[in-house]
Amino acid sequence: MADAGETAAPPLSSDEALARLRLLRSPNVGPVSYYQLLRRFGHAGAAIEALPGLAARGGAPYRPAEASRIAAEAAKVRALGGRYLFHDSPHYPALLGQTDTPPPILTMLGDAALLARPAVALVGARNASAGAMRLAREFGAALAGAGFAVVSGLARGVDAAAHTGALLPGAAAAGGGTIGVIAGGLDSIYPPENAALQARIVAEGVLLAEMPPGTEPQARHFPRRNRIIAGLCAGTVVVEAAPKSGSLITARLAAEAGREIMAIPGSPLDTRSQGCNQLIRDGAILVQGPADVIELLESFTGTPRSTFHEPAPAPAFDSVPDSDEPADIVSLLGTAPVAVDEIVRLSGAPAGSVQLALIELELAGRLIRHAGGRVSLA
Repeated sequence: MADAGETAAPPLSSDEALARLRLLRSPNVGPVSYYQLLRRFGHAGAAIEALPGLAARGGAPYRPAEASRIAAEAAKVRALGGRYLFHDSPHYPALLGQTDTPPPILTMLGDAALLARPAVALVGARNASAGAMRLAREFGAALAGAGFAVVSGLARGVDAAAHTGALLPGAAAAGGGTIGVIAGGLDSIYPPENAALQARIVAEGVLLAEMPPGTEPQARHFPRRNRIIAGLCAGTVVVEAAPKSGSLITARLAAEAGREIMAIPGSPLDTRSQGCNQLIRDGAILVQGPADVIELLESFTGTPRSTFHEPAPAPAFDSVPDSDEPADIVSLLGTAPVAVDEIVRLSGAPAGSVQLALIELELAGRLIRHAGGRVSLA
């Protein structure tokens, strides 16, 4: 299994690496429950053995992911030339690991050394104007040439232009380059016209995916991809974007992670500029050239100058002691999302007991987790 031993001491065994992968691929196990289960049981093998009993207490039968399917996935990653990055791997991107629920396992192709470079996201419209495409290429080239890893989502328009600029001669010599984060598996290519660009990124940069190989990108995968783009970077630059676009979602996620938010202003007569202008109005930093971005990020100390949003509160599951008895909280839940902290307060039960009850309901398929540490009944 690729990179199974690349973790903090003690080294991760191949068996434990496969067990972690099996745990994450099991039904109804998301990043939050993955981390809670791993902490509660100490290692993934024990957590997998406990899954059926936990789900039964939540009210449903349960079967973990088949071990044969996980072995086949690992073999596919190896055949692609890829590797796994576990959340405690030395090569796991440091800034991404500081977000509230970082992806537990990523797959990658390319040079892992680029993941240690300071990173900046360039995102924007798929139906970008010619001017925005030119700006994205110029920003990408200048930022990569200054030693930054330029991160984007390999979409049409601004994303593709940013990657292309970062791949121009000179970036590698400066230590920079580009990281493409895709919504499907490592073997998926979307959109098809970016096949050659994706191949170049694999050869000269890094390609990252959270989904297993064989996964074709679907609408629900793109917000997950966007949170990785935002989490990898000290700052996000929105080149051109319409209101309510995916690029604005990425900016919001970056702001909640406490990162710099920057936007290039545009004409109010062009709907593709309205998103950027809205970001600036709401507190993002106005940038007009790559030098503005470089100056801002080189002096970034962890406290952003942009005031677009306050960072999201720490999730309720963080650093809370485990409990062996679940709390009786079903009556406090409904189809409207509610903060886990509020459930703890209203129930009067220990936070660990509330967490255990939520895991049981989630494994049974009765609970949905939402952004911002909120949950609801399915």
